[in-house]
Amino acid sequence: MFLLFFATVVQSTRNLWRVGQTVLGIIFRHPITGASIIPILPDGRIVLIKRRDDGCWALPGGMVDWGEDIPKTVNRELIEETGLNLVKINRLVGVYSAPDRDPRIHSICVVVEAEVQGTMEIQDTLEVMEIQAFAVNSLPLGRMSHDHTRQLEDYLNGLTTLA
Repeated sequence: MFLLFFATVVQSTRNLWRVGQTVLGIIFRHPITGASIIPILPDGRIVLIKRRDDGCWALPGGMVDWGEDIPKTVNRELIEETGLNLVKINRLVGVYSAPDRDPRIHSICVVVEAEVQGTMEIQDTLEVMEIQAFAVNSLPLGRMSHDHTRQLEDYLNGLTTLA
């Protein structure tokens, strides 16, 4: 009797796991949308954050929350990660969608240039360990998280990229 009960529990667990895998596959086999911001201070310097998870410099940004559009995401992520306020989104730098651009997940990243102002102050200490403003000629290109080096290079070259 116990063996029959145990076999039924194991089979039910397997069935539940298969259903769970199917649901997760439907939900997570679609790219997640995010935004990165190239924040430009009034003096022309570009603000970068140092990520706590990989210790690399990165553009501020993050995932689009349910019910948000890109401008709202840009504003929220700027405040959360840098303490800076959005003045104006100047231009679309690109849309980056390569499946391997983010080592964690397949994400589509909309990158914008934005005028910002205020005082740099880490708001999200779980994600950000440092904030710094860089002159264009002193950006840490090549030592950045994800594909942010490419995003900044495209920006500096005046490109609008679909990749």
